[in-house]
Amino acid sequence: MSTTYEFQAETKRMLQLMINSIYTNREIFLRELISNASDAIDKLRFAALTETNLVPEDANYEIFLVPDQKNKALTISDNGIGMTQEELIANIGTIAKSGTKEFIDKLQNHEHLNATELIGQFGVGFYSAFMVADKITLLTKKAGTDLAFKWESTGDGKYNIEPASKESCGTTITLHLKEEHTLDSNNEQNYLNQQTLQTLVKKYSDYIRFPIKMLFDIPVQESDSVETKQELKILNSMAPLWTKNKNDIKPDEYNQLYKHLFLDWQDPLDVIHTRAEGVFEYITLLYIPEHAPYDFYQKEHTTGIKLYSKNVFIMDDCRELLPEYLRFVKGIIDTPDVSLNISREILQQNQTLKKIGKNLEKTILKNLEVMLKNSRDKYLKFFKEFGKAIKHGIYADYSSHEKLRELLLFPSSRSVTEDSLITLAEYVANMKPEQDVIYYATGKDRQAIDSLPQIEVLKEKGLEILYFLDRVDEFAIDMLAEYAGKKFQSISRGQLDLSKFETEQDKASQDKLINENKDLLEAIKNALTEKVDEVRISNRLKSSPVCLISSDSGISISMEQILADVQDSKIKATKILELNPNHEIFKTLKRTFEVDAQSEQFVDYCKLLYGQATLLEGLTVENPVDFAKLIAKLMK
Repeated sequence: MSTTYEFQAETKRMLQLMINSIYTNREIFLRELISNASDAIDKLRFAALTETNLVPEDANYEIFLVPDQKNKALTISDNGIGMTQEELIANIGTIAKSGTKEFIDKLQNHEHLNATELIGQFGVGFYSAFMVADKITLLTKKAGTDLAFKWESTGDGKYNIEPASKESCGTTITLHLKEEHTLDSNNEQNYLNQQTLQTLVKKYSDYIRFPIKMLFDIPVQESDSVETKQELKILNSMAPLWTKNKNDIKPDEYNQLYKHLFLDWQDPLDVIHTRAEGVFEYITLLYIPEHAPYDFYQKEHTTGIKLYSKNVFIMDDCRELLPEYLRFVKGIIDTPDVSLNISREILQQNQTLKKIGKNLEKTILKNLEVMLKNSRDKYLKFFKEFGKAIKHGIYADYSSHEKLRELLLFPSSRSVTEDSLITLAEYVANMKPEQDVIYYATGKDRQAIDSLPQIEVLKEKGLEILYFLDRVDEFAIDMLAEYAGKKFQSISRGQLDLSKFETEQDKASQDKLINENKDLLEAIKNALTEKVDEVRISNRLKSSPVCLISSDSGISISMEQILADVQDSKIKATKILELNPNHEIFKTLKRTFEVDAQSEQFVDYCKLLYGQATLLEGLTVENPVDFAKLIAKLMK
């Protein structure tokens, strides 16, 4: 009995857009279906390690293509794990992936984007078949069961499932092709043409580890006539690329394997192919992507390390191999030094893998160091995409500091363009001889930092300032504490010791100002009870009358903002109001104080200056309405 189901709402919308949009690269549907078939065989092989009755020991795994000119249909079949009825509904009728909505938005807003980009990015490969087929029939039987099911849909928002007959486990997908893909035998988009199919398999799926087979029509001379006989051919090489000598591998071969395995639409930024022999044997083929996946900085993001043993797939998401901060690396590790029948739970505690992982970490970091030294532009691309992960590594793991600090890049006050970044080593090399700290400032962008009043004096003295624009920057630097014996100093935190860059006369003048204005500073603090913890004369202001900073102890003002946004934290920074003694406003404030320290006008001036300092720091005043009334009152 056939049962009709509705596609999930987002799946239905996605299908409509895919079917009705115009694409220039429909051919990738074959790559997607072959990849699914390969995954299904991998799953069966893995399951058979512990459930030996699932398949015979001499089972021959294969993927089969059958072009049917008569019925205008193309069939892709495998003898993999197969699916139950529940799995059919879950895997085909529903897309549980969080990126589905973003995928739909891209389809709606960019009708002419290449299908490779969208499908590869969001992993909705099965549905790409509807670009070339007006009906799809799927027959499947789960290994270890006696039940088979037929799934069928025309992509109209519904699908049918009914019981069926199938001798062996696996899945057979029949695409009833649209007319434009069957008419012209010389058309590159005629997917019943044997030569076209062979070319596409070679292009996209040559390194699938299972034979992709197809019957070819071969003309044979018989007496006075030419007859056609069929010959079975294997279309792919099957030799795992990573087992070859890297000197024999072309860059495009690396790239094609990467795109096939990780469903990316772009070539990787870098490839690391190594072979280790000795105490542990393993082969690594690692990739650094050109761009971070859309969900890279979300908790749900998984690593891209596939574990093999003697070319047998073991695990798809091997988290134990690399530390969290290297989760951007994708690739394959093939080692004979793990047991094939080992369970996933035991595998997680496997000491061999941990030791291999340590070696991989060193290899990747060394590769990044070389890239930074010899290919600066390439490293800048990498850091733009994955620099936050490196910074998170420093913040989250104390043991990583020495490994990662040389890989950090930051913009600075000397940067010529917004893309100009420098290393900590380059900053130290440019320091003034008498300078003993590394200055930095935090802000949402360069303009925000350049607008900070406390930056003027440092620039005037020719001191370089690192710009921290990522939320994690200050947290990471606080954990790092120092570099090359130089401590990090925020320009908005604690005492800013500029005495080494001042004359003795300047120092004496500053001390005199502090002593002369002790009572004024105390009165301002009293007027701002519970708002600031200290009021003092500033040595970091030039043209601005006031600034708000935090003390060295506790968190900074920028950290307070971040914690409030992320965790709804109530932790507050210890705030200090600094006044510019050379500004006319300070003189006005002093005259008002001398006339009547208890006057309403003096208190209003103090509140106004605090509000101004709050805004200059990029914060929101506590009560905008009261602040606006206060300005109006003083203007009147």
